Amino acid sequence: MHHNLVSVRAAAAAIVLVTALGGRTAFAQAELTGSWGATNNEDLSGDSLPVDYTGLALTDEARVRALSYNESQLAMIERQCQGWPAFYFAQGPFGLKIWSDIDQTKGEVVSYTVGAWEDRAPLVIWMDNRPHPSELAEHTRRGFTTGHWEGNTLVAYTTHMKAGFVRKTGPPNSDRATMTARFHRHRAILPVLAVVEDPIYLAEPFILTKSFQLTTQELATNGPPCVSAYQGRVPGESVPHYIPEQNTGRR
Repeated sequence: MHHNLVSVRAAAAAIVLVTALGGRTAFAQAELTGSWGATNNEDLSGDSLPVDYTGLALTDEARVRALSYNESQLAMIERQCQGWPAFYFAQGPFGLKIWSDIDQTKGEVVSYTVGAWEDRAPLVIWMDNRPHPSELAEHTRRGFTTGHWEGNTLVAYTTHMKAGFVRKTGPPNSDRATMTARFHRHRAILPVLAVVEDPIYLAEPFILTKSFQLTTQELATNGPPCVSAYQGRVPGESVPHYIPEQNTGRR
């Protein structure tokens, strides 16, 4: 009888412990859905200065490509709507609209979505433990992202991004680049830390930080559509570029 009583008490204690831990885990998962306005406190002025690669540990190949880049490429009709990589959400001046998709049967979050903008695709963060696709799978602007919780921080890992640029002035990223983003809510403030790694063009990780503030102003889930128009260059023209040692950064 005494042995059975001890077993019952041990089982009850285990249930209480599991329940407490489960409740603690659920409590730790911060609410991220809603409209978040950009505070724009970060200094991103260098993003528009030619031949200014401060803070970027570029490989030699990346620097050569960056110095050959001419921003007039963006006037070409076929390039006006090419968009930016997934990590642009932590670089641009816009806010974030975040919502979740929930499995109605299990009551669990299947994914979070960070809404799109005119030149940025939506970022879907899968939370259902699905694996990343094969390296040979299609690469897109938004890439493929999975997420998990570390305490009250949502950690999102992105692969399968198309080759593009880490800044508007030409430093490139390859299609082997990855991003690890951390969303850590502190009351009405949502700081985001994004770490971009690229074995081809970055000798060291590229680190981005940006803060957002919860707002009652409802943000759109998608920005205005990108519409190509004539901007001085006709289809079929050669791609504007600089030859070696010609790009001095002068306008």
